Amino acid sequence: MSVSEQKQPEEKNAFWETIVVLFQAFLLAAVIRTVLLQPFTIPSGSMVPTLLIGDYLLVNKFSYGYSRYSLPVYNPEWFKGRIMGSEPGRGDVVVFRLPKDPSIDYIKRVIGLPGDKIQMIDGVLHINNKPVPRVADGEFNSNDSDTAGVGVQVSIDKYEHVPMYRETLDSGVSYETLDLYPNSEGDNTQVFTVPEKHYFMMGDNRDNSSDSRFSVGYVPEENLVGRASFIIFSLGNDTPFLHIWKWPANLRYERFFKGIK
Repeated sequence: MSVSEQKQPEEKNAFWETIVVLFQAFLLAAVIRTVLLQPFTIPSGSMVPTLLIGDYLLVNKFSYGYSRYSLPVYNPEWFKGRIMGSEPGRGDVVVFRLPKDPSIDYIKRVIGLPGDKIQMIDGVLHINNKPVPRVADGEFNSNDSDTAGVGVQVSIDKYEHVPMYRETLDSGVSYETLDLYPNSEGDNTQVFTVPEKHYFMMGDNRDNSSDSRFSVGYVPEENLVGRASFIIFSLGNDTPFLHIWKWPANLRYERFFKGIK
């Protein structure tokens, strides 16, 4: 038997072993993505200053249990409701499927729980007829451009000297919000009464967020995907992910592995 004939079975076994390893890796990644953690990218500024355009984060899918929206491929005919479900807390930053188009993921902060009454009065958030404490907390500046959101007529070339306010909810959660424009469309609203098994979501960038005040509406508990846990990577200045040569000058190192509150 020649040397070449001896090598042929070994090469074939090595090929199939590689295929098996790749399949196992793919299966493990799919299980982790479905059950535990799923990566997301922030493409717009609706959650500024908490989340910036170019942040890459992981969402904990175990936080609120699982629904048909937890699966990588959405099928409306699959089971309804939640398995091992638990309620989000007021102030959680949550990824959810848009009620009017479940193929689209949104990320916002949970402001209203079932039965709550939510209203904005002169830019101040009111929950169950009580104003949420709000104090001035400096200014926000960024070179990131942003598309126009609800209530904003023009795109934002960059954020310059935007007033920040710190809100503190009755749950103890405290976070910063932006006030881009006085008397914007979302600064004064009707009273929203959150239905049972639904949630009221708002972006921290209050004047540039399409949320439950507008077309998003109330979000059913079934649409929750998971809680945003921490940022794993961040690129500033509108740097495309694939432009690796631009990373050194645009990486936001201080945001790596930063917890989301």
